[in-house]
Amino acid sequence: MENLTTIQEISQRLKVLPLEQQRQVLDFILELSGEPPKQYPGKNLLQFVGTISKEDLEIMKQTIEEGCGQVDESEW
Repeated sequence: MENLTTIQEISQRLKVLPLEQQRQVLDFILELSGEPPKQYPGKNLLQFVGTISKEDLEIMKQTIEEGCGQVDESEW
């Protein structure tokens, strides 16, 4: 991809990405430019229903409950 402007190269590479990844790129560009990302309807999340096992959900729940309200000041 020699002699292409940055915008041209981004455009060419973007065209081969799946739609969802194209949306992620758009959200990233909006974030960089200070604009809020576009919101997508909750129905788009339905594809993920049931993809996390009950065991993993329980681990996540316990971890959140144990760590809720705790602040690690050394991280700042």
